[in-house]
Amino acid sequence: MVRLKRISIFLLSLSLLIVIIWLFVNSIQKNNNKTSDELYYEAYRRFDKIFSIKIPGKMNFCGETVPVDKFYVRESLDRELLVNTYWHSNTLLMFKRAYRYFPVIDSILKFNHVPSDFRYLALIESGFENIVSPAGAKGFWQIMKTTAQMYGLEVNAEIDERYHLEKSTLAACKYLKASYQKFGNWTLAAASYNMGAEGLASVIKSQKSDNYYDLYLNKETQRYIYRILAVKLIYESPVAYGFYLREKDFYPEIKTYTVIVDTSITNWAEFAIINKSNYRILKEFNPWILKYSLTNKNKKTYNIKFPVVGYESLPLFKIESSPDDNLFNDTLKINEIH
Repeated sequence: MVRLKRISIFLLSLSLLIVIIWLFVNSIQKNNNKTSDELYYEAYRRFDKIFSIKIPGKMNFCGETVPVDKFYVRESLDRELLVNTYWHSNTLLMFKRAYRYFPVIDSILKFNHVPSDFRYLALIESGFENIVSPAGAKGFWQIMKTTAQMYGLEVNAEIDERYHLEKSTLAACKYLKASYQKFGNWTLAAASYNMGAEGLASVIKSQKSDNYYDLYLNKETQRYIYRILAVKLIYESPVAYGFYLREKDFYPEIKTYTVIVDTSITNWAEFAIINKSNYRILKEFNPWILKYSLTNKNKKTYNIKFPVVGYESLPLFKIESSPDDNLFNDTLKINEIH
């Protein structure tokens, strides 16, 4: 009787083990049969939760140490990390656009010997939208009219090169390099971009300190560097902050060709149609054109961009991903999200 009972227990245990193994194997097979998108969005539903943010033990801006051991530095950085981590829609849109515009900006920064961390300054200034601030600053780099003209940008009723990506980035480089020469470090150069070089110099003189992190500044400039740092941290390690992004989720670069204009243009819409495009596309790629016509009395040369044929259509540049592809800026693969 005892022996029979033992055999029964053994058989029951074996049966349970077989069921568990079967369920495990079946779940693996089901996952293996799922598409990248199915795995991705299942993970989203599992992980849509809120946690406090870990502050890094050390970090730098343009190679300059950020003193995260100071409580007010940590708390300021914590605020901006929380804002940008949990303001999901805004941060996602910034990163999607950044994927398109960073390559252009990075190449200009590098050519002009300006640290690549300044890519994030442009990102927090505008979110890569051609916005206008209450003070009148415009474009991705949010440049004021007088500053724009000081650094060689054309600004008038017909043309505003603050909306010209390459030219405005070059102007920003000139400003930042001049500020670096004045203040001796890139952190203060970045702060001066927000509050102005003269205003910052006055604060430094009054407070007898030339360390950004030890200055008492206006609220916007006090947060400015930390906003840059937060966006830098999240973009460079998105998974660590809950952003599970794939290459296909971003807005890709769009190949363009150039049409040179050195005369007046009676009607930009007609010009676009002649070039097998339309006014909507013309403005998308040349937002610095303000009016429907161009006088151009001085016969200045302008480079007008149009997308290469077919690049206004999604299928031509759509990036596909598979379950074993890495997530953006991470080694974690899509099918490893648990």
